[in-house]
Amino acid sequence: MSSILIAEDEPRIASFVEKGLRSAGFATTVVDDGVTARDQALGGHHDLLVLDIGLPGLDGFAVLAELRASGSRMPVVVLTARDSVADTVAGLEGGADDYMAKPFRFEELLARVRRRLADAGAGEVTVLRHGTLSLDLRSRQATVDGVTVDLSAREFVLAETFLRHPGQVLSREQLLSRVWGYDFDPGSNVVDVYVRYLRRKLGAERITTVRGMGYRLG
Repeated sequence: MSSILIAEDEPRIASFVEKGLRSAGFATTVVDDGVTARDQALGGHHDLLVLDIGLPGLDGFAVLAELRASGSRMPVVVLTARDSVADTVAGLEGGADDYMAKPFRFEELLARVRRRLADAGAGEVTVLRHGTLSLDLRSRQATVDGVTVDLSAREFVLAETFLRHPGQVLSREQLLSRVWGYDFDPGSNVVDVYVRYLRRKLGAERITTVRGMGYRLG
């Protein structure tokens, strides 16, 4: 299991990223200041760093500079509210492997984390299975009873969330947060719409409605 260090001082975003990565099968450690982020990153116990630039104590650029100066090649995905070209260039030239501006969708962050871990050769689960349903996380391919099924990017992430929690009731709020992002609209019916899409493609009996609670992969 790959271990991800999350350096983020905004509690809501840190919690959102941590919960999403844990549900995707990663071990996580969260820190909220630059000095601790640097020390943890240099400790060599993590496979990838998700790094916010606006950290207190020592900003993300400084953390990144010290990490690279030490000779560490740990993959680093930078998160920041700074979306100017100059900041993007500074981050990448400073040794970041990828760069995402806030707000962001978790599915995009997850894809980038997986790509950087794959490039670095870190091991992780690449195929999820439940009964005759399987998802290949590398090829983004779904198979039902041995037949390949085409899923949109959002349908795939929703299916993946269910397969990582088989038998568990997932509320609409949980699914919105994990699939659509931390800035989701809690009044949206988009979850119900996409569950219907999945039922048509994967089989109506696979995802059951638990009245007043949410949905479950049965």
